[in-house]
Amino acid sequence: MYILAIGWGYVALMMALAEASNANGSILGGIMTFVCYGLMPVGLLLYVMGRPARRRRREQQAASGQPDTGGHAPGAAEPGGVAPVRKEP
Repeated sequence: MYILAIGWGYVALMMALAEASNANGSILGGIMTFVCYGLMPVGLLLYVMGRPARRRRREQQAASGQPDTGGHAPGAAEPGGVAPVRKEP
């Protein structure tokens, strides 16, 4: 799977360099070519192809009974956020 991503990235990089070095091209055009033809499709491909592995990992974690290792306490405020304040009854 990764060999396809590396190959596609190489081709997109060569397209971007050709765009940037062309007499009618520009650096911005080369960057946009690399992002639109290289990074976005490869990112989508890796995300879609990695779905079964993520599912297996999630199922194994649920079956083992291990708690979530997200790093936040349950119900804790987000970093930089304000914790809720309750009035006493």
